[in-house]
Amino acid sequence: MSIWARISDALAALAAGEPLAQVFERLRTPPERSVAFTIAVIALGAKMAKADGLVTRGEVVAFREVFHIPAADAENAARVFNLARQDVAGFEEYARKIKVMFAGRSGPFAELMEGLFHIAVADGHYHDAEHEFLERVATIFELSPAEFQSLEARFVPGAPKDPYVVLGVPSDASLETIRKTWKQLVRDTHPDRMIARGVPPEAVKLAERRMQDINKAWETISRTAAPEPA
Repeated sequence: MSIWARISDALAALAAGEPLAQVFERLRTPPERSVAFTIAVIALGAKMAKADGLVTRGEVVAFREVFHIPAADAENAARVFNLARQDVAGFEEYARKIKVMFAGRSGPFAELMEGLFHIAVADGHYHDAEHEFLERVATIFELSPAEFQSLEARFVPGAPKDPYVVLGVPSDASLETIRKTWKQLVRDTHPDRMIARGVPPEAVKLAERRMQDINKAWETISRTAAPEPA
């Protein structure tokens, strides 16, 4: 059974009235956690689309950029979108259940937020309602303000690309501290680590952009920072 067929079955259970917690409980362990990740992006993405009042073609295309949908699974994928639109559960309920399901340091919360930001800015605009929605979800996921600001710096059109904000470090941090942070971010972005956190292989491609962003930020800082005293 393909990932899209499994996702469709899980969302069908939700639409039939099975409690959200019960469905997510079945998806807590690998490899089903990748199904849960995809459901999370679909469900929260659908809720976020309501935040600015409409679903644009760009948002749909953006989702397909995150998740490759084979032609053979197009029908299941369409069913997923329809079921997500029909579900009446609030986005905060979804976010809290996702937080519990991926509880611990291994949770793919940053990757989930990257997928949502990618969809939010697909139409070239970052609406206040989308900002409020994403900020609330990030709070539920317990992302720090610095992590949220880093995501905005990387994704929002026209946002200042402050390299310190992108790396999530204070501007007065030592070069060695910044180097250690950059190296840790590079390690965390490795596809094997991401898949271990429950991120589907189809969505790992988002990490390519993250790697580019963090490497560019480090290059900028290391090139312009004053040499540290010996």
